[in-house]
Amino acid sequence: MSDGGKQVRSGNTQTKGKGKHRFDEYLAVLGKHAYSPSYFYFEVQVKGQTQWYLGVARESVNRKGLICLSPENGYWIVGRRYGEYRARDSPDYSLSLSVDPQRVGVFVDYEKGLVCFHDMESMSHIYSFTDQCFNEKLYPFVCLGDWSNENSTPLIICDDYK
Repeated sequence: MSDGGKQVRSGNTQTKGKGKHRFDEYLAVLGKHAYSPSYFYFEVQVKGQTQWYLGVARESVNRKGLICLSPENGYWIVGRRYGEYRARDSPDYSLSLSVDPQRVGVFVDYEKGLVCFHDMESMSHIYSFTDQCFNEKLYPFVCLGDWSNENSTPLIICDDYK
């Protein structure tokens, strides 16, 4: 995580954390700000990164050990791994995207139980989780996968929405 809190990257200086709020098996972080009954939006630049997951997570998610990234466990995310795009739904859903997204927009409507993902370059819909029940604060979630990811290209949380 960069000092400014906007970039997540893999690299030699990364160390596994032991705090209760740190993920120990994944290169993952929750955003600084929690959101509850309202709606919110953020974008993440994924250009150049070969393995990533992003979306939102409940405040109380398990961060220790191997985690099943699914709505039942408090994660509403999409991602790319081994060249395939998936929505981590129950069950996992394979996504057929016509182009590789460079920048992904995430829109959450807490009251309606909706999490939508869009490719911001092509302005195309990627996936939506609908009719979800959110009963606690949600945080933006950004992940580079597990510790084997050696791609140093960062994921960048953008605040210059286009």
